Amino acid sequence: MSSAILIPLGIAAVWSGGWGLAVACAAAAGVMAWEWGHISGFIKPALLVVFAALACLALPIGNTGVALGVILAGIVFAAMTAKGGWNHRGSAVFGLIYVTLLPASLWLLREGPWDGRSAALYFMSFVWASDAAAYFTGRGLGGPRLLPKESPNKTWSGAIGAVIACIVCGVAAADIQRVPFAGWILAGISISVVAQLGDLFESGLKRRFQVKDSGSILPGHGGVMDRVDGLGAVAFITVLAFYIAPDLPDMLGLSA
Repeated sequence: MSSAILIPLGIAAVWSGGWGLAVACAAAAGVMAWEWGHISGFIKPALLVVFAALACLALPIGNTGVALGVILAGIVFAAMTAKGGWNHRGSAVFGLIYVTLLPASLWLLREGPWDGRSAALYFMSFVWASDAAAYFTGRGLGGPRLLPKESPNKTWSGAIGAVIACIVCGVAAADIQRVPFAGWILAGISISVVAQLGDLFESGLKRRFQVKDSGSILPGHGGVMDRVDGLGAVAFITVLAFYIAPDLPDMLGLSA
């Protein structure tokens, strides 16, 4: 039931782009900042919420310096406010960057100098397919654990099933975009691997703070961090890849 509400809202926000997506990203960043503040023991989580949300709201202005300035100011305030040694201050700074970067990367992917709407919608669907395939394949086949210390419920069978699902999605996307299959198949494999690594990374963070879920705002899903870790990682890596290799969007039929 949670997914039935979240998925249409996510699609609508990405479809509209611009300020609508920025507001949605700011809301997600704010909730994740609150979650991070509580699981890490930061004494003023509201401070993280304000700076994370403002950084996302600054994105549509068109001047990246404004968003970066907000983040830098937040880093200074977080480091000054955190109580304890440098590990506590480092945790606050890292948390602010992490919870802001995940939703901000989705906005940057949607608004980049390529067919951002198609790119974001394709990659969102790939991540959802990867998550669903990993869950059902892992539950159905079981087998050896992927990384027991970080995420004891994840299996190799689930990981492989997720990759296969994204290969199928890649074949479908290539057919829709009328481009060679190889590019989208490689993209599908990469998306699944990055999404799973993002999920494992966030699981490792929760293990460090000895919590099962980042929050309880989403019934059946845990916290917002638990839901956007894979998608945020995919969006971040994709934006980097598209800027480093400008021919990639064209190879996938996603040129503007």
